[in-house]
Amino acid sequence: MGSFFNNVYLWIAVETWLIAQIIKVINDLIVYKKLNMRRLWGSGGMPSSHAATVMSLTTVVGIINGWDSAIFAVSFIFAIVVMYDAAGVRRAAGKQAKIINQMIEEKGVKMKERLTELLGHTPFEVFMGALLGIVNAWFLYNLWI
Repeated sequence: MGSFFNNVYLWIAVETWLIAQIIKVINDLIVYKKLNMRRLWGSGGMPSSHAATVMSLTTVVGIINGWDSAIFAVSFIFAIVVMYDAAGVRRAAGKQAKIINQMIEEKGVKMKERLTELLGHTPFEVFMGALLGIVNAWFLYNLWI
């Protein structure tokens, strides 16, 4: 029986999420010339850490359990749903938040805080996150074993 700390599936996914979040901080530093440490835990942006995380998990499941295993199929479908949601539903919610924030500002209504606008991802951000997840999972798995 393995321990929590030896769970290769979990830790490769967590490490991939962290790498994606660090890339977001670096990307914001390059694009906006400003260090924004909030990007470490925020959603949205380049690359999609949601896509990176689920694709790294799916890749490790495929490597260890086989590409024809039931658990790989479950993980793959889970990854597709998460990535679709990131580029679809959450992106649409972010666009709606932007419009609502603009309407509130135009009316002069005082709000405690603005609605979060950066929720989802463009399809390219999702693709890059998925690619990061696959490559990183292969790399980390080969380091792990």
